[in-house]
Amino acid sequence: MKVLLIVRHAKSSWKDPHLADHQRPLNERGQKAALEMGKRLKKRGVRPDVIVSSDARRAMDTAVSIAKILKVSPKAIRQTPELYHGTPDRIIAVTHQFDDQWKRVMVVGHNPALTEMANRFVPCPIANIPTAGVVELRFNTPSWRNIDRDNLAFSSFDFPKNKPADRL
Repeated sequence: MKVLLIVRHAKSSWKDPHLADHQRPLNERGQKAALEMGKRLKKRGVRPDVIVSSDARRAMDTAVSIAKILKVSPKAIRQTPELYHGTPDRIIAVTHQFDDQWKRVMVVGHNPALTEMANRFVPCPIANIPTAGVVELRFNTPSWRNIDRDNLAFSSFDFPKNKPADRL
């Protein structure tokens, strides 16, 4: 089984109007949300083997914050420039290239591509993955090259404002 965690970066700061989009850090709310989502994943026993993140600062900050909570080594975080402004097709192509030894992979990136990508797999459409939102997909396949809607075994969706009673 392959487990794919799709994570939209947490809320970023617009405080410095001269800062390039690629360099924007998380704001305080985003930092708290990333830590909260890491705690929720930890409580569920979800721990990725590797985290593949956009190289944008806000995505990397999100990846690092979640990794700390889940006790994932910083060496297991891979910057992937293709995820910054990547299309759903490009993100899926990156996913298909994952090492089959990895059982659980977290992808941290940006909307709208992540929501569009998730909707190619999930049985019920997701209108929008909010900042720091997490979509978990489990596939009955031994290879990342074979992940598709037909072998999706389980999916869940969580985000910071989701109340405990509402979570799947």
